[in-house]
Amino acid sequence: MEFEAAFLIAQNERLLIDKIEYKDTLSVGQVLVELYVSGICGTQLGEIDGTKGKDNFIPHLMGHEGCGRVIKIGPGVTTVKEGDKVILHWKKGLGINSEVPKYSWKDRKINAGWVTTFNKFAVVSENRMTSISEDVPNEKAALFGCAVTTGFGVVENNAKLKMGESIVVLGAGGIGLNIIQAASLVSAYPIIAVDLYDERLELAKKLGATHIINSRKSDFYSQVEDITNASLDVFVDNTGLKDIIEKGYELINNKGRLILVGVPKIGQNINIFSLPLHFGKTITGSFGGECQPDKDIPRYLKLMMQNKFNLDNIITERYKLKDINLAIERMRSGKTVGRVVIDF
Repeated sequence: MEFEAAFLIAQNERLLIDKIEYKDTLSVGQVLVELYVSGICGTQLGEIDGTKGKDNFIPHLMGHEGCGRVIKIGPGVTTVKEGDKVILHWKKGLGINSEVPKYSWKDRKINAGWVTTFNKFAVVSENRMTSISEDVPNEKAALFGCAVTTGFGVVENNAKLKMGESIVVLGAGGIGLNIIQAASLVSAYPIIAVDLYDERLELAKKLGATHIINSRKSDFYSQVEDITNASLDVFVDNTGLKDIIEKGYELINNKGRLILVGVPKIGQNINIFSLPLHFGKTITGSFGGECQPDKDIPRYLKLMMQNKFNLDNIITERYKLKDINLAIERMRSGKTVGRVVIDF
């Protein structure tokens, strides 16, 4: 079968949008999915930029959160069936961890991981999808592949945030906004959103931030100290900027938790005085909020469907696949406010 996809052919270049082919039959644990919606995560920008170093799999497909429908299942698949509406996620869930699919473009091999979502159709590993109810809107469902599960998992599993504890969220993008919502759900206080853009901060306030700081206009460090009486419990960094991470480490109290969601570019090492780590201060690198998709997605969906939190305002821009490079450019420029999605 032939279908349209956006894929990376060289680092630091625009994605190529073209027809690719899938010629094989599904192997054990593989599932053919038709995509409805895909989110664009900062991780994909990092892939393009080579944040983690040289990419040895170029050319390759991209995208790791989405919503679609199962078209066909391969041998051994038991957790989903043909016709199921599914959330696609990059963290492992239930089912078989299949081999990765083989695509081609003009007789050239195109690599792919166990899940990709910047393509109209995708061959996905069984354990990278979770079946959901038909009444979950497609756009909102897509965000449970990463933005929601990572954001909520950061609060539940990494920060272990308690009622009345203070938290700073540095970077109020798609994941940051969901961290703020989750912090509000557990009655944290204060919930301080820090960003460079007023529009993002206004949205953060609507979603539960009790204080907002534009770090382009003022020194967020001193303001956080004033708001928290120099005793911050949790600092979450979504930027991956070493200077921000180092400031976050200084801001948290002696038992405070520094949670790293963003990843510094390779070679940009953080510099800290480690003695406080011996007395209770901690640094944790989040791996998708340590979420378990098969258990956490149903829990979080239940909360959303009962209006305990709101995704209506988080998706702020929608694009067709042919315009994905424009979407990425706008994300880089800071012009996007919430989550950006591709509508198939």
